[in-house]
Amino acid sequence: MNALPSAVFLDRDGTIIRDVSYLSRPDEVELLHGAAEAIARINAALVPAVIVTNQSGIGRGYFSVADYERAEEHLNALLDERGARIDATYYCPHTPDDNCRCRKPGTLLFERAAADLGVDLRNALFIGDRFRDVEPGLRLGAKAVLISALETPADEVARARESARVADSLSVALDWYLCTN
Repeated sequence: MNALPSAVFLDRDGTIIRDVSYLSRPDEVELLHGAAEAIARINAALVPAVIVTNQSGIGRGYFSVADYERAEEHLNALLDERGARIDATYYCPHTPDDNCRCRKPGTLLFERAAADLGVDLRNALFIGDRFRDVEPGLRLGAKAVLISALETPADEVARARESARVADSLSVALDWYLCTN
């Protein structure tokens, strides 16, 4: 039996919730089918569930940090209602033009999370619907799964098939790495 991952790093938009492009209001938060149950499985395995998300809408002036935080609070409430929780959330407010290290595929937020939570990044699992979500895991020597959603570009799926794994849902991705018998 494989060891459990030290943490599961999840992208937010398109992986846990519907991607509405620059989500800024709590009423826009819609859990994807099976996402809460999948996160509850991570919780049951006593593995930290960590969101790492790019939020360039803040840097572009489309919404404020307070708007982001209200939407995040609503997501956490929806998960709580379904018996699931996120253990930590890290976000990058910068635009791609800022060339920061915290914006995925940069690894800074993952490194901060590892330090904060005491997890080994090489034994972590990285899951997201874009290649930039899983690329940090590959660069850090970890396991990575791309969730192939309708919005995921075909070239990113092809790239992931060469270097990571591809699943059609968060639940399937967890089936490969998370055993909570």
